[in-house]
Amino acid sequence: MRFFLLMTLLALPTSLFAGSSNSLMDVRADGSRLVVANTDNDSITVVDLKTRKAAPELKVGSHPEGAAWVANTPLVVVTLNGESAIAFVDTQKSEVTKLKTEFEPYGVVVSKDGLTAYVTHDYPGKLSVINVAERKVSRVISVGEWSRGIALSSDEQKVYITNFYSAELTCVDLKEGKVIDRWLGQSTENLCRHVELHPKRGKAYLSHLRSRVDTFDARGSIFPQLTIADLRPKKNEEDSRRKSLAMDTYNGVYVVANSWEAAITPDGSKIYTLYAGSEEMNVSKILDDDYEELDRIGRVIKLGKNPRAVRVSPDGKEVYVYNTLDFTVSVLAVEGNKKLAEIEVCKPAHSPEWVRGKFLFHTASPPMSGARWVACSSCHPDGHSDHRVWQNPDGLRKTPPLFGLAHTHPLHWSADRDEVQDFEYTIQGKLMRGRGLTSEHTAALKPELETKMSGKSKDLDALAVYTNSFHFNLSPYAAEGKLSPAALRGKELFFNKDVNCASCHSGPYYTDSSLVKPFKLHDVGTSKDDPLEKLGPGYDTPTLLGIYRSAPYLHHGKAKTLMDVLTTFNPKDQHGKTSHLSQLQKEDLVEFLKALPYEKPPQETPNTVPYFEKQK
Repeated sequence: MRFFLLMTLLALPTSLFAGSSNSLMDVRADGSRLVVANTDNDSITVVDLKTRKAAPELKVGSHPEGAAWVANTPLVVVTLNGESAIAFVDTQKSEVTKLKTEFEPYGVVVSKDGLTAYVTHDYPGKLSVINVAERKVSRVISVGEWSRGIALSSDEQKVYITNFYSAELTCVDLKEGKVIDRWLGQSTENLCRHVELHPKRGKAYLSHLRSRVDTFDARGSIFPQLTIADLRPKKNEEDSRRKSLAMDTYNGVYVVANSWEAAITPDGSKIYTLYAGSEEMNVSKILDDDYEELDRIGRVIKLGKNPRAVRVSPDGKEVYVYNTLDFTVSVLAVEGNKKLAEIEVCKPAHSPEWVRGKFLFHTASPPMSGARWVACSSCHPDGHSDHRVWQNPDGLRKTPPLFGLAHTHPLHWSADRDEVQDFEYTIQGKLMRGRGLTSEHTAALKPELETKMSGKSKDLDALAVYTNSFHFNLSPYAAEGKLSPAALRGKELFFNKDVNCASCHSGPYYTDSSLVKPFKLHDVGTSKDDPLEKLGPGYDTPTLLGIYRSAPYLHHGKAKTLMDVLTTFNPKDQHGKTSHLSQLQKEDLVEFLKALPYEKPPQETPNTVPYFEKQK
């Protein structure tokens, strides 16, 4: 079977090449089929582009984040971000086989001959080289943290990879198996999940955000960006080879939000830039001037809900956009942008409330934001942290991830909110400047802890259902749910009363957070580290589950590592008693923390809030 596949791949023509960059969608090289990865549904859908008909969904595994055709065969490679595997899917026979990989596979591209697939791993930052015919990992290359976007060069000698949290671009020489070049971004650049290569110009296009952490205002905090990286060798240390375009002013005074992905026509003349937060897309002429770079064509194109993928057909005649919360693919003509078809590719995998809540969470359009720059997902992308420390009015605040939120109320580092619906105050406040989801003005209401916001609005309750729905993956530091010898020693220390970690980080979610009033706040000696702090010295206990990937640490984000938490920022043993531990014991304790969760926590506890949807 594998020998037959190998011979088939070798015999295929290679003049046609579908997308060379990662995406939830891919067009087969002959232009006949489109594959769509339905992340929330754990499925893919194949669309016949001639008949405009979609085949039934095919379940492939947990949380697919990328899909790529293997040349002109019926085979598709899919990254399964939720189970650390890739799926090989025979779309003709509806057969799925899986291959275990490094943790958190995200982007995937396949060589023109279909023999090799390249997969990025978000954490801990690896590139897997996959032998497609043999269904095995042939090589793993360390390429840097938070690797998501990936594009394969036209000569297939190099891949270009983006860092999700810094928008850094990295070049990997595939023959040497090592990083050979980097394009560093500015400190404000963030959330880059995609890179697109120009077919002729030696340029890379990165869709991402810019976060100004010193500004707490809807009109000055977060911006959509498109960075153009010049792939030529660096002339000197001052040569950044990057040009960043502000897409919020690209359409004059009309604001777009949350740059997500881009696609270039095969002839290199046009680029389509997608904005998931404002549900729109720009079409631009690509200029060969190394200065302005782009010239906008017409106005923005309005799209469906939460568009997350865009592709151009190999013949350059059609554009495909995946509207993930309409569950459809829009087909547009390249000439004139006329809509040719709207194809349903899947059904909702969750309740209508969950779907509505997800849309509200990801949109920057009214009523969520009047200014149209900021969405909830701008800081909490798909429930993760943006890895930023914001200069909030209350002091420095590191953005926490939302995983396990349904079971770890109250909210915020200072426990000043007791329900997700309290974020109506944020929606109507300075950060989002939205109309809001209720008919009441929060300025006229009592403070959050004195006002019950749940039940006031179906939309607000739907937002809570979605926001409370994020679940943890098992830690990569606990192979198959088993602790290493070092982590086992660290576990014993963690629960030792002389160390006292478990007195606050208790229960299945490793937190003593409780909605029983008065809330349990703890002075761990960190409030004095921030002269701007207004609410300390006590803070709510954060969950330790998933802490391996949520640096920096503490409310002010000054602890860069878990070891810093135990040492530099714990001089008086207020944050557990660690000063008497040896260096080896501290390292063991860190290993245990990194291994959390090594088993799935319960879906309900005595502290679980009613507005959540159980994991299926």
